[in-house]
Amino acid sequence: MSRGALWRLFYRASLGDHAYKFLFEPGPPDEAVALDCETTGLDPRHDDIVAVAAVRIRGNRILTSERFEAFVRPEDSQAGAESIKVHRIRQRDVADALPMRKVLPDLLRFIGGRPLVGYYIDFDVRMLDKYAMDLIEVKLPNPQIEVSGMYYDRKYGNAPPGTVFDLRFDNILKDLGIPPLAAHDALNDAVMAGMAYLALRDMKARGVRIRRDRMGQGPPPPTGG
Repeated sequence: MSRGALWRLFYRASLGDHAYKFLFEPGPPDEAVALDCETTGLDPRHDDIVAVAAVRIRGNRILTSERFEAFVRPEDSQAGAESIKVHRIRQRDVADALPMRKVLPDLLRFIGGRPLVGYYIDFDVRMLDKYAMDLIEVKLPNPQIEVSGMYYDRKYGNAPPGTVFDLRFDNILKDLGIPPLAAHDALNDAVMAGMAYLALRDMKARGVRIRRDRMGQGPPPPTGG
């Protein structure tokens, strides 16, 4: 049994509210959910979510008609100047929004047991886990699919030592021929991550790799959840 499967068994046994046992039931076999959060900062321990969006993926389609999006009123922190420059969500923009503890139940029902797709999805899930621990007493058990890891495999998986690699989201989209939407908007970022996932999944199925050009020393590849 894999480590992930063992954790799922542990989380299921520790679930504090059995109304959420659906999270442990497999979603439809051809479905996933692309997810993105905009936050007040980059520290899951101290920062909060100000916007969250999710969109369902079924087969080879991104179902923008089946989406979840919400502004969120942070309760423990406020967006700093640097994060506002990124996502342009000010405190007054979320003043009348619900706090994440009120948003989370609907988000979990939308996600169900489907795998979560995203760009550095581990960060988004860790942000959600703070609130999940209060609501259901366990972290989200959903499998995670890391888009940057899929991209690394297609472009750099067989690269020689010293190869420079670039895992920036805009570079991934460019290599995949995906036209960028306005960045740092939760729904747009979720949709673009979903598009990248479908493109990379198709490339893997066909055994296609992405051409690389530059050489040099690079950091280690990302790890998915």
